[in-house]
Formats: sequence, C-alpha cells, structure tokens
Amino acid sequence: MGLNRAVIMIVLLLSLTACGGGLFELQDTKVPPISLTPPTGGPSRAPTPFEVGGLSQLAQADASGFALFTAGGEIRFLTGINVGSAIPGRLPAELKIDADTWRRWFPQIAGTGVHAIRIYTLQPPWFYRELLSYNLAHPDHPLYLVHGVWVPQELLADGHDLFDPEVLEQIREDIDDAVAAVHGDAELPTRRGYASGRYDADVSPWLVSWAFGVEMDPVIVRDSDVRNAGRAYTGEYVGTTVEASPTEAWLAEMIDRIAAIEISYGRTMPLTFSNWPTTDPLAHPTEPLETEDMVGIDANHLAATAKWPGGLYASYHAYPYYPDFQRYEAGIADFEYNGQIDSYAGYLTKLRDHHAEAGLPLMVLEFGVPSSLGSAHNGSLGRDQGGHEEAEAMAISAGLLRTQHDLGLAGGFVFAWQDEWFKRTWNTMDVELPAGRRQLWHNPLTNESSFGLIAMDPGGRGPAIVIDGHGDDWMVGNSQAVLESAGGLRQVRVTHDEGYLYVRLVLNDNEVWGRSPVAVGFDVVPGGNGGLPGVPGVGASADTAIVVGPGYEANAFVRASNDYNDLILGQRLGFYDVVDADLVEGSGVWNPQRLAINRPLTIPVLEIVQPIEWFPLNPLPSGSSDPGNADYDSRTVWAADGKVIEMRVPWAMVGLSDPSSRAALVVSPDGGLSTAEVKRLGITVAIGSTGTETAGYTWEQWNAVTWNERPKAGLQEFVDAVAEVNDGG
Repeated sequence: MGLNRAVIMIVLLLSLTACGGGLFELQDTKVPPISLTPPTGGPSRAPTPFEVGGLSQLAQADASGFALFTAGGEIRFLTGINVGSAIPGRLPAELKIDADTWRRWFPQIAGTGVHAIRIYTLQPPWFYRELLSYNLAHPDHPLYLVHGVWVPQELLADGHDLFDPEVLEQIREDIDDAVAAVHGDAELPTRRGYASGRYDADVSPWLVSWAFGVEMDPVIVRDSDVRNAGRAYTGEYVGTTVEASPTEAWLAEMIDRIAAIEISYGRTMPLTFSNWPTTDPLAHPTEPLETEDMVGIDANHLAATAKWPGGLYASYHAYPYYPDFQRYEAGIADFEYNGQIDSYAGYLTKLRDHHAEAGLPLMVLEFGVPSSLGSAHNGSLGRDQGGHEEAEAMAISAGLLRTQHDLGLAGGFVFAWQDEWFKRTWNTMDVELPAGRRQLWHNPLTNESSFGLIAMDPGGRGPAIVIDGHGDDWMVGNSQAVLESAGGLRQVRVTHDEGYLYVRLVLNDNEVWGRSPVAVGFDVVPGGNGGLPGVPGVGASADTAIVVGPGYEANAFVRASNDYNDLILGQRLGFYDVVDADLVEGSGVWNPQRLAINRPLTIPVLEIVQPIEWFPLNPLPSGSSDPGNADYDSRTVWAADGKVIEMRVPWAMVGLSDPSSRAALVVSPDGGLSTAEVKRLGITVAIGSTGTETAGYTWEQWNAVTWNERPKAGLQEFVDAVAEVNDGG
C-alpha cells in the first residue's frame, strides 16, 4: 500500500495480564496511563428511545435504512468493534476475561469513536456490570451493544438436523438465558463452557440489536433442509415467506423467540442472524469450491409482523479475500468503484441490492484484515488475508469501512478488538500439534490470530528482545550464551518467549554478511539432509535454516525430506509436482519456506484451471520490532548492523509444532504427521563454508503464558475513518 512506516503511534498501553485458574498462575499486573480515552465533545449519543404500541424502541430497521435514536439525532450508519471472549493462553469457552480487563477495555474501545461493541455469546455477569457502570459514567457517549446467541457447531455436527429436539431445547434455553441476562434478570447455574452466576445489571437501555447465530456450515444446512423439507414458521412477531427453506424457518423461530421475550420486557429493536458469503442467497456460478455455493440462506425470506416495529435487517461477515468467486464473477470481479476495479465493493453492492428488494438494510458485522507474517488467501487491491504490517492492515480496514459507508450500508463492525492466540487457519492448523495446546503460543504465520486492533504480544513486560540489529538489550533479556569464541564468530546468544526464538550473532568482521552468507541451522528432529547448498557449514543434521546475505537479505529454508508442503500437499495430495528423490532423507535438497494460500482450482464455466497458489515467506521482513521506532515493522524477523545479526524466528519456522511442550513437527515419508520432543535444540552457525556447532538451547515447557497489550501501529488511521463515517453522530 506504500504506507509510511513512521506513522503517529498511539502511546503504548501495556497490561501485564496472565491467565488464572488450573495450571495457570495469576500474575501481577501494572497498567500505565492509556491514550484511548472516551470522547467528551460533540453531539450527545445518549439513548433516546420512543414509544410505539406501548413498547420502548431505541433503534429501527426498515426499507428506509437503519436508525439508532440518540439525543444528538439519528445515527444511520452504526460503527462497532467485535470483541472475542479469549485472552492468550485461554479458549473462548473458558470466558476468562475478568472484570478489571473489561473496566480497562470499555474506555479504550469508546476511545476509537465507535458507537457499539458486538459480543458473540453470553458473557459472565461482570461484563454487564462493567458495561452498565461505564455507560452510567458516560451518559452522553455510551457504548451500545449488539448481542449474539452462539450456536455451537458441535451441537449440530452429529445429526446435521437443526430441528433435532436436543438442538431445539439447548438453543431455546440459550436464548432465554441471554435475553434475561441482558435485562439483569437471571440466575444461571454453572454449566461447562457457558457463563453463569447472578445477572443483576440491566444493560438493555443500550441494546441496539440481537444478532443470532453463527456462520452456518453449508453441508449441515443442506442435510438439515433435506430432513425437514416443507417446514415453515408463522410466529407472532417474526415468520417466514412462502419461499423460505427449513433453515430459514428455524432461524425465524429462534428470532421470534428473542422478540417474544423482549416484548415481555416492553422493548423492541432490530433483529438479524449472522450470515457469510458461503451461505449467501446469491448464485455464484464461477465459485470453484462446491461447498462455497452449495446452499443459500436468505434474510429476505423472514418477515417481521406489525407487532414487531423494531424490524429486521440482513447482516454478513464479509471480507475482501474470500470466497474465490469475488475474483471471477461478472459484476463483482469487474466492478468499478472510485475509479478502480474493486470486487469487495462489487460484492457488497450485489448484497445490498438483493436485500433492498425486501426492504432490508444491510450491515457488515465482521470485516478487516490481519497484521500477520503469514497469509492464507489473496484479496483484491492487495487486501490479502495476512502478510500485512500493522499500519498497512489498519489502513486497509479503514478503507473497507469507508466503502461500506459510501455504498449506503447500515453499518460496519471491524473484527476484532484483540488478537486471539487460539485461532487457527486452514494452511497452518495441520502442523500446530498437539492441537489442544494451540492457545499457549502465538504463531505469526497463523493470520487468524492477528486480527486485533490491539496486539497481544508475547512477554509479560514487553518483548524479550527488541530486534533492530543493535543487540544492546541482550544482557537483560535472560538470554543464554551458547557459544563464546575468538574466531570469526565471537558469540551466539539465544532466548525465547511464547512467540519466537531469539538469536543474536556477534561476528568478528564488520558486515561480513554483506559479502558471504551467514546461516543459522536448527536441528529439531532426527534425520537430516546434508549441508545447505551454498552454505555447506550449516550442519548435516539441520532441519530448518535462516540465511542472511550475501547482501542485506535473509531467507528461511526447510529440508525437503521434512517439508509439509512437498510431502503432504505435493506427494500425498498431488496439488503440485514433486521429485520423489528430493524427498528422501539425505537428498541435500532444501526448499524455501512458504505457505499454500489456495489449493488447485477448476472453474468449468470459465475454462480456468488455477494451479496451487503460494505466499512466499522470503525474503524475510527486516526492520525494527520496536513499535516506537520509525523503522518498525510488526513482521520483523531479523536485523543486522555492523558485527551484529539479530533474529526473532517464529517457532513454526524453526520447526516446532508446539513450543510450549517442546514438540517438533515430523512428516513421515508416507505423509503422516507426528511430533518429537526437543530435549535440546541443536544450533549451528555457518559463515560461508565454515560451520560452528553451538551448545544448543533448551527451555522449560510452559502451561501459563504472559503477554502485553498495545494499540497497533496505524490505529489512528482507523480511528480517523470511524470519525469520518460517523459524521459527528
């Protein structure tokens, strides 16, 4: 995007928060002053509901659009932020975000200027108490709420039947609990994976909408529709049209239940269900994957009765990089917007126009791009699913929000407030083993874990080491000297945190890396491939390597005989051609490290055969890992200056499948995946043809994590975009 990296930084907010309970020990916390402060001027956003038919109505959705009624006037474009339920080291179902964290986050979220937050599921009682407390303390600039009711996919996975009595019973109970809790009118028993306790904080005066459900699995939808053919639903407040599918009837019934309970509290508001492009109601003949256009779920087939004046609206999780029909479909792939071809604008325009036929406004309840080293899919105009440094990611998300506003949508909610370590991505999840420990480490190659406006960086008191080529902070970084020498390689020091292995080389000759390759080889599992071509001294038993130079460039390699790509995607699945002899241990063949970002695709209607697509990890990003530095790049892997080379290598690039248990990835010749324990990580450093073996490195396994929070670089650009589209409202 050509952005200036010397962006104005929001002053760091650091929260030294750690997980508590079980094996997780609670750590001391220190929270310095924060800069994201709630707004104080401008028109009042105080809720100003009006009465209709004896009901209190704060917002409305109809053919004229979406409106939130405030003291300062109607808000016609609702801005918001999705907030997940997980912190590093924890899974969402554990609901371990404590009251202190919410108390800290609410003013910061409000400080971005958004109108509302969206949560996906019922939270513990302290969430509602802290939200109530915040809103009472900021009556003119409260945080409004879009509340969800989660539908666990595992509940549907066995029977593929939405109308299974067990499914209906649980979802109805979840709806009842959630609505009662929002009104401060619930006492919920302890239930594994669910929030519980006494709910005594009524936040319904700021409840803008209910957004029921999740992104539905198309296979489950198809199978359930077949099992329940002919079902319809006629509710007192929400029902279906004659065109409705059984799934749409099920959604109408669940939303009608929400409406009925809200009516009992004397309230009405806009209602919606979560949808995504995979199950949108449009036909996509150029979509290459069958499951991405297998079924449609259409909000147009639901209708509110006159007894529900709050109305309905259509909502989607819509991103600019997936599914693939955005790259090929006429009217989308060739859509012109603001003087350039913009498929995202084209897709939103089609959705908007479709739902306008039924008088439904359209809101994007999820959008954004991650700031991650890895990527998982290419998007239009460079808006890929990862591979962005932070300022670039923020600028892209800002642009997406402006597009939604310009197209006349009802609102946009960015995903997400905080990074979530537990998240998985299709092109890295197979090699993150054991899968049950994924939340215990941060993988920069997994884009899904880096969508946050707020970074959750490994390290309780900031990063273990700042990578900038200077190497001044290593003596206070609890590092180990694994080599001391009087030769060309003077010293090697190593340390780590939950995201990276840090390595510092001190050389005898100034900028020798400019003339000769300097390589660091990592031996993590039995076997080897011989020396790396061009750098034979890297060690015969090395499995991965980082090579710096010659010149100011670094690249990462993996031996072909333990390369997931060649052995699984190439040899076993046949996604691309490989040479079998290269995959034999000791072949001497090394591959550049890279990520598959699309499987081979065939689009018959366009006579297109698309080969496998790759995201190259090389050359490795360099700069500074210090957010306060003008050369800051959140993806920084290495830096060099004079006689010093510094690296922070993501654990997955070293060859670890789970650093918290010291598990390394083993890919067998037949394409099987397993792990081996790393008792001591072998490290060899080669300068040209001369290799030096170090003492290696070991570390304690961990079951507790530390991290620090900070606003990401470039967040101000997103904040500015929010102010623009809010237009004073």
